[in-house]
Amino acid sequence: MKHAAVTFADSVRVRVEQGESWDLLWCSDMLDLAAFKGLAPAEAGRLPSVAYFHENQFTYPLTSEQPIDYTYGFINAKSGLAADAVWFNSKYNRDSFLEAVEQFLRRMPNHGPEQVARRIRDKSAVLPQGIHPVMPTHPRSEAFHVLWAGRWEYDKDPESFFLAMREFKRRNGNFKMSVIGEKFRSVPDCFEAARIEFGDDIASWGYQDSRMAYEEVLGNADVIVSTAKHEFFGVTVIEALSAGIFPLVPKQLAYPELLGMEENPDFFHEGTVGSISSKLLNLARRKTAGTLWNGNAERGRERSRAYWWTNLAPILDTELEKTAGTGGTEETDF
Repeated sequence: MKHAAVTFADSVRVRVEQGESWDLLWCSDMLDLAAFKGLAPAEAGRLPSVAYFHENQFTYPLTSEQPIDYTYGFINAKSGLAADAVWFNSKYNRDSFLEAVEQFLRRMPNHGPEQVARRIRDKSAVLPQGIHPVMPTHPRSEAFHVLWAGRWEYDKDPESFFLAMREFKRRNGNFKMSVIGEKFRSVPDCFEAARIEFGDDIASWGYQDSRMAYEEVLGNADVIVSTAKHEFFGVTVIEALSAGIFPLVPKQLAYPELLGMEENPDFFHEGTVGSISSKLLNLARRKTAGTLWNGNAERGRERSRAYWWTNLAPILDTELEKTAGTGGTEETDF
Protein backbone atom coordinates (compact mmCIF):
# COMPACT_ATOMS: atom_id res chain seq x y z
CA MET A 1 0.00 0.00 0.00
CA LYS A 2 2.93 2.35 0.57
CA HIS A 3 4.79 1.82 -2.71
CA ALA A 4 2.10 0.70 -5.17
CA ALA A 5 1.31 4.27 -6.25
CA VAL A 6 4.94 4.83 -7.27
CA THR A 7 5.22 1.51 -9.11
CA PHE A 8 1.88 1.98 -10.88
CA ALA A 9 2.64 5.59 -11.86
CA ASP A 10 5.99 4.55 -13.36
CA SER A 11 4.32 1.77 -15.34
CA VAL A 12 1.60 4.09 -16.62
CA ARG A 13 4.18 6.70 -17.62
CA VAL A 14 5.89 4.17 -19.90
CA ARG A 15 2.60 3.16 -21.47
CA VAL A 16 1.56 6.78 -22.07
CA GLU A 17 4.87 7.32 -23.87
CA GLN A 18 4.02 4.29 -26.01
CA GLY A 19 0.78 5.97 -27.07
CA GLU A 20 -1.75 4.19 -24.83
CA SER A 21 -4.77 6.00 -23.41
CA TRP A 22 -7.76 5.12 -21.26
CA ASP A 23 -11.29 6.22 -20.42
CA LEU A 24 -11.30 5.59 -16.68
CA LEU A 25 -9.10 4.58 -13.76
CA TRP A 26 -10.47 1.78 -11.55
CA CYS A 27 -8.43 0.74 -8.53
CA SER A 28 -8.85 -1.18 -5.29
CA ASP A 29 -8.46 0.25 -1.80
CA MET A 30 -4.93 -1.17 -1.75
CA LEU A 31 -3.75 1.76 -3.92
CA ASP A 32 -2.95 5.22 -2.54
CA LEU A 33 -5.01 6.95 -5.23
CA ALA A 34 -4.12 10.48 -4.10
CA ALA A 35 -0.40 9.72 -4.41
CA PHE A 36 -0.89 8.02 -7.77
CA LYS A 37 -2.72 11.03 -9.21
CA GLY A 38 0.12 13.26 -8.09
CA LEU A 39 2.85 11.03 -9.52
CA ALA A 40 1.22 9.81 -12.73
CA PRO A 41 1.37 11.64 -16.08
CA ALA A 42 -1.34 14.30 -16.33
CA GLU A 43 -3.23 12.24 -18.91
CA ALA A 44 -3.74 9.48 -16.33
CA GLY A 45 -4.06 11.67 -13.26
CA ARG A 46 -7.04 13.51 -14.77
CA LEU A 47 -8.99 10.36 -15.65
CA PRO A 48 -12.37 9.80 -13.95
CA SER A 49 -11.63 7.37 -11.14
CA VAL A 50 -13.38 4.68 -9.11
CA ALA A 51 -11.93 3.36 -5.85
CA TYR A 52 -13.32 -0.08 -5.04
CA PHE A 53 -13.24 -0.97 -1.35
CA HIS A 54 -13.30 -4.75 -1.02
CA GLU A 55 -12.03 -4.22 2.54
CA ASN A 56 -10.81 -1.32 4.63
CA GLN A 57 -7.80 -0.93 6.87
CA PHE A 58 -9.51 1.00 9.67
CA THR A 59 -11.67 -1.93 10.75
CA TYR A 60 -9.44 -4.85 9.74
CA PRO A 61 -8.96 -6.79 13.00
CA LEU A 62 -5.53 -7.17 14.56
CA THR A 63 -4.11 -9.76 16.92
CA SER A 64 -3.31 -8.64 20.44
CA GLU A 65 0.39 -8.63 19.49
CA GLN A 66 0.01 -6.29 16.51
CA PRO A 67 0.38 -2.54 17.08
CA ILE A 68 -2.20 -0.26 15.50
CA ASP A 69 -0.81 1.57 12.46
CA TYR A 70 -3.26 4.21 11.25
CA THR A 71 -1.16 4.90 8.14
CA TYR A 72 -3.08 2.37 6.09
CA GLY A 73 -6.51 3.53 7.18
CA PHE A 74 -5.57 7.10 6.32
CA ILE A 75 -4.42 5.95 2.87
CA ASN A 76 -7.93 4.55 2.42
CA ALA A 77 -9.47 7.86 3.49
CA LYS A 78 -7.29 9.87 1.10
CA SER A 79 -8.13 7.52 -1.74
CA GLY A 80 -11.81 7.98 -0.99
CA LEU A 81 -11.40 11.75 -1.19
CA ALA A 82 -9.34 11.57 -4.39
CA ALA A 83 -11.76 9.29 -6.27
CA ASP A 84 -14.72 10.51 -8.31
CA ALA A 85 -16.74 7.49 -7.17
CA VAL A 86 -16.22 5.14 -4.24
CA TRP A 87 -17.68 1.65 -4.36
CA PHE A 88 -18.02 -0.66 -1.38
CA ASN A 89 -18.74 -4.37 -1.63
CA SER A 90 -21.23 -4.23 1.28
CA LYS A 91 -23.12 -1.73 3.42
CA TYR A 92 -21.27 -3.14 6.41
CA ASN A 93 -17.92 -2.27 4.82
CA ARG A 94 -19.07 1.24 3.91
CA ASP A 95 -20.70 2.09 7.22
CA SER A 96 -17.94 0.65 9.42
CA PHE A 97 -15.30 2.48 7.38
CA LEU A 98 -17.04 5.87 7.45
CA GLU A 99 -17.69 5.60 11.18
CA ALA A 100 -14.03 4.73 11.78
CA VAL A 101 -12.90 7.68 9.61
CA GLU A 102 -14.93 10.07 11.76
CA GLN A 103 -13.59 8.61 14.99
CA PHE A 104 -10.01 8.76 13.74
CA LEU A 105 -10.16 12.36 12.52
CA ARG A 106 -11.71 13.54 15.78
CA ARG A 107 -8.46 12.52 17.48
CA MET A 108 -6.37 14.99 15.48
CA PRO A 109 -5.23 17.80 17.81
CA ASN A 110 -5.56 20.58 15.25
CA HIS A 111 -6.46 21.28 11.62
CA GLY A 112 -8.35 18.00 11.26
CA PRO A 113 -9.96 17.68 7.82
CA GLU A 114 -13.67 18.42 7.93
CA GLN A 115 -16.62 16.43 6.58
CA VAL A 116 -14.39 13.68 5.19
CA ALA A 117 -16.88 10.88 5.85
CA ARG A 118 -19.76 12.91 4.38
CA ARG A 119 -17.76 13.80 1.29
CA ILE A 120 -16.93 10.14 0.67
CA ARG A 121 -20.47 8.96 1.43
CA ASP A 122 -21.95 11.47 -1.03
CA LYS A 123 -20.14 9.79 -3.92
CA SER A 124 -20.38 6.23 -2.62
CA ALA A 125 -22.21 3.17 -3.92
CA VAL A 126 -22.67 -0.34 -2.56
CA LEU A 127 -21.83 -2.61 -5.48
CA PRO A 128 -20.76 -6.13 -4.50
CA GLN A 129 -18.38 -8.38 -6.32
CA GLY A 130 -19.79 -11.25 -8.31
CA ILE A 131 -19.43 -15.01 -8.31
CA HIS A 132 -19.47 -17.79 -10.86
CA PRO A 133 -22.21 -20.12 -9.56
CA VAL A 134 -21.28 -23.67 -8.65
CA MET A 135 -23.45 -26.38 -10.19
CA PRO A 136 -23.52 -29.62 -8.13
CA THR A 137 -22.89 -32.61 -10.39
CA HIS A 138 -23.86 -35.54 -8.14
CA PRO A 139 -26.09 -36.37 -5.16
CA ARG A 140 -24.71 -35.67 -1.70
CA SER A 141 -23.76 -38.58 0.54
CA GLU A 142 -25.90 -39.85 3.43
CA ALA A 143 -23.40 -38.67 6.06
CA PHE A 144 -23.93 -35.11 7.26
CA HIS A 145 -21.06 -33.10 5.74
CA VAL A 146 -19.86 -29.85 7.37
CA LEU A 147 -17.58 -27.42 5.52
CA TRP A 148 -15.36 -24.66 6.88
CA ALA A 149 -13.66 -22.60 4.17
CA GLY A 150 -11.49 -19.53 4.63
CA ARG A 151 -8.01 -18.17 5.09
CA TRP A 152 -6.22 -20.15 7.79
CA GLU A 153 -5.73 -17.10 9.98
CA TYR A 154 -6.86 -15.85 13.38
CA ASP A 155 -9.54 -13.44 12.11
CA LYS A 156 -11.60 -16.34 10.74
CA ASP A 157 -11.66 -17.84 14.27
CA PRO A 158 -11.03 -21.49 13.31
CA GLU A 159 -10.57 -22.43 16.97
CA SER A 160 -14.26 -21.79 17.74
CA PHE A 161 -15.23 -23.96 14.79
CA PHE A 162 -13.13 -26.89 15.95
CA LEU A 163 -14.46 -26.57 19.51
CA ALA A 164 -18.02 -26.59 18.15
CA MET A 165 -17.25 -29.65 16.02
CA ARG A 166 -15.80 -31.45 19.04
CA GLU A 167 -19.08 -30.90 20.90
CA PHE A 168 -21.08 -31.83 17.80
CA LYS A 169 -19.11 -35.08 17.44
CA ARG A 170 -19.71 -35.96 21.10
CA ARG A 171 -23.46 -35.73 20.48
CA ASN A 172 -23.61 -36.96 16.85
CA GLY A 173 -21.02 -39.38 15.51
CA ASN A 174 -22.09 -39.82 11.88
CA PHE A 175 -20.61 -36.92 9.93
CA LYS A 176 -17.86 -35.78 7.60
CA MET A 177 -15.89 -32.57 7.83
CA SER A 178 -13.96 -30.57 5.22
CA VAL A 179 -11.62 -27.73 6.15
CA ILE A 180 -10.21 -25.87 3.16
CA GLY A 181 -8.56 -22.54 2.43
CA GLU A 182 -5.26 -20.87 1.83
CA LYS A 183 -2.36 -21.03 4.30
CA PHE A 184 0.10 -18.22 4.93
CA ARG A 185 3.32 -17.95 6.90
CA SER A 186 1.67 -18.19 10.30
CA VAL A 187 -0.97 -20.93 10.67
CA PRO A 188 -2.85 -21.21 13.97
CA ASP A 189 -1.89 -24.34 15.92
CA CYS A 190 -5.51 -25.48 16.13
CA PHE A 191 -5.44 -26.71 12.52
CA GLU A 192 -2.84 -29.41 13.04
CA ALA A 193 -4.44 -30.41 16.34
CA ALA A 194 -7.83 -30.73 14.62
CA ARG A 195 -6.38 -32.74 11.73
CA ILE A 196 -5.16 -35.30 14.25
CA GLU A 197 -8.29 -35.22 16.42
CA PHE A 198 -10.83 -35.58 13.60
CA GLY A 199 -8.67 -37.84 11.37
CA ASP A 200 -11.20 -40.36 10.04
CA ASP A 201 -14.00 -37.77 9.94
CA ILE A 202 -12.13 -35.56 7.47
CA ALA A 203 -13.20 -35.65 3.82
CA SER A 204 -11.08 -32.77 2.44
CA TRP A 205 -8.29 -30.78 4.05
CA GLY A 206 -6.19 -27.79 3.05
CA TYR A 207 -5.89 -25.61 -0.01
CA GLN A 208 -7.62 -26.87 -3.15
CA ASP A 209 -5.21 -26.24 -6.01
CA SER A 210 -7.77 -25.98 -8.80
CA ARG A 211 -11.25 -24.57 -9.31
CA MET A 212 -12.44 -28.09 -10.17
CA ALA A 213 -11.19 -29.48 -6.85
CA TYR A 214 -12.74 -26.58 -4.94
CA GLU A 215 -16.11 -27.08 -6.64
CA GLU A 216 -15.92 -30.81 -5.91
CA VAL A 217 -15.69 -30.05 -2.19
CA LEU A 218 -18.65 -27.68 -2.43
CA GLY A 219 -20.60 -30.32 -4.28
CA ASN A 220 -20.21 -32.75 -1.37
CA ALA A 221 -21.00 -30.49 1.60
CA ASP A 222 -24.38 -30.02 3.27
CA VAL A 223 -23.61 -27.04 5.53
CA ILE A 224 -20.96 -24.33 5.45
CA VAL A 225 -20.04 -22.76 8.78
CA SER A 226 -18.46 -19.34 9.20
CA THR A 227 -16.91 -18.34 12.50
CA ALA A 228 -15.36 -15.18 11.07
CA LYS A 229 -14.59 -12.19 13.26
CA HIS A 230 -13.93 -10.19 10.10
CA GLU A 231 -15.84 -10.40 6.84
CA PHE A 232 -16.58 -7.49 4.52
CA PHE A 233 -18.38 -9.71 2.01
CA GLY A 234 -17.97 -13.50 2.06
CA VAL A 235 -17.44 -14.80 -1.48
CA THR A 236 -17.11 -18.43 -0.42
CA VAL A 237 -20.39 -18.41 1.48
CA ILE A 238 -22.21 -16.97 -1.55
CA GLU A 239 -20.58 -19.57 -3.82
CA ALA A 240 -21.62 -22.27 -1.35
CA LEU A 241 -25.20 -20.99 -1.48
CA SER A 242 -25.15 -21.29 -5.26
CA ALA A 243 -24.06 -24.91 -4.85
CA GLY A 244 -27.05 -25.68 -2.61
CA ILE A 245 -25.10 -25.69 0.68
CA PHE A 246 -26.92 -24.53 3.78
CA PRO A 247 -25.13 -21.56 5.44
CA LEU A 248 -24.56 -21.16 9.19
CA VAL A 249 -22.99 -17.77 9.80
CA PRO A 250 -22.69 -15.10 12.55
CA LYS A 251 -25.41 -12.50 13.11
CA GLN A 252 -22.93 -9.73 12.33
CA LEU A 253 -20.45 -8.34 9.81
CA ALA A 254 -21.72 -8.41 6.21
CA TYR A 255 -23.75 -11.59 6.60
CA PRO A 256 -27.16 -10.19 7.67
CA GLU A 257 -27.44 -8.02 4.55
CA LEU A 258 -26.04 -10.68 2.19
CA LEU A 259 -28.17 -13.56 3.42
CA GLY A 260 -31.29 -11.68 4.54
CA MET A 261 -31.43 -12.34 8.26
CA GLU A 262 -35.10 -11.36 8.61
CA GLU A 263 -36.23 -13.73 5.85
CA ASN A 264 -33.77 -16.52 6.75
CA PRO A 265 -33.19 -16.53 10.53
CA ASP A 266 -32.16 -20.21 10.44
CA PHE A 267 -29.01 -19.23 8.48
CA PHE A 268 -27.52 -17.56 11.57
CA HIS A 269 -25.83 -18.57 14.83
CA GLU A 270 -25.15 -16.49 17.96
CA GLY A 271 -21.38 -16.59 17.66
CA THR A 272 -20.81 -18.99 20.57
CA VAL A 273 -19.46 -22.53 20.45
CA GLY A 274 -22.67 -23.81 22.07
CA SER A 275 -24.86 -22.02 19.54
CA ILE A 276 -22.92 -23.42 16.59
CA SER A 277 -22.91 -27.01 17.83
CA SER A 278 -26.61 -26.90 18.72
CA LYS A 279 -27.52 -25.46 15.32
CA LEU A 280 -25.46 -28.16 13.60
CA LEU A 281 -27.25 -30.88 15.55
CA ASN A 282 -30.59 -29.48 14.46
CA LEU A 283 -29.47 -29.27 10.83
CA ALA A 284 -28.17 -32.84 10.95
CA ARG A 285 -31.59 -34.02 12.16
CA ARG A 286 -33.25 -32.01 9.40
CA LYS A 287 -31.06 -33.64 6.78
CA THR A 288 -31.92 -37.10 8.10
CA ALA A 289 -35.61 -36.18 7.93
CA GLY A 290 -35.22 -34.76 4.44
CA THR A 291 -36.15 -31.26 5.62
CA LEU A 292 -32.76 -29.49 5.63
CA TRP A 293 -34.19 -26.63 3.57
CA ASN A 294 -37.67 -26.78 5.11
CA GLY A 295 -39.31 -27.66 1.82
CA ASN A 296 -37.54 -25.10 -0.37
CA ALA A 297 -34.30 -26.58 -1.66
CA GLU A 298 -33.76 -23.58 -3.97
CA ARG A 299 -33.91 -20.97 -1.19
CA GLY A 300 -30.16 -20.52 -0.89
CA ARG A 301 -29.47 -20.73 -4.59
CA GLU A 302 -32.09 -18.07 -5.27
CA ARG A 303 -30.51 -15.84 -2.62
CA SER A 304 -27.16 -16.15 -4.37
CA ARG A 305 -28.54 -15.34 -7.81
CA ALA A 306 -28.22 -11.56 -7.45
CA TYR A 307 -24.44 -12.03 -7.11
CA TRP A 308 -23.95 -14.15 -10.22
CA TRP A 309 -21.72 -12.35 -12.70
CA THR A 310 -24.30 -12.77 -15.43
CA ASN A 311 -26.71 -10.65 -13.38
CA LEU A 312 -24.28 -8.31 -11.64
CA ALA A 313 -21.79 -7.43 -14.40
CA PRO A 314 -24.28 -5.34 -16.44
CA ILE A 315 -25.06 -3.27 -13.33
CA LEU A 316 -21.36 -2.59 -12.70
CA ASP A 317 -20.81 -1.79 -16.38
CA THR A 318 -23.60 0.78 -16.30
CA GLU A 319 -22.14 2.43 -13.18
CA LEU A 320 -18.69 2.55 -14.77
CA GLU A 321 -20.12 4.18 -17.88
CA LYS A 322 -21.82 6.80 -15.70
CA THR A 323 -18.56 7.61 -13.97
CA ALA A 324 -16.57 7.69 -17.20
CA GLY A 325 -19.14 10.09 -18.66
CA THR A 326 -19.87 12.31 -15.70
CA GLY A 327 -16.91 11.88 -13.37
CA GLY A 328 -19.01 10.65 -10.46
CA THR A 329 -21.51 8.21 -9.03
CA GLU A 330 -24.52 9.17 -6.95
CA GLU A 331 -24.86 7.45 -3.59
CA THR A 332 -26.69 4.20 -4.18
CA ASP A 333 -27.25 0.86 -2.44
CA PHE A 334 -27.24 -2.49 -4.20
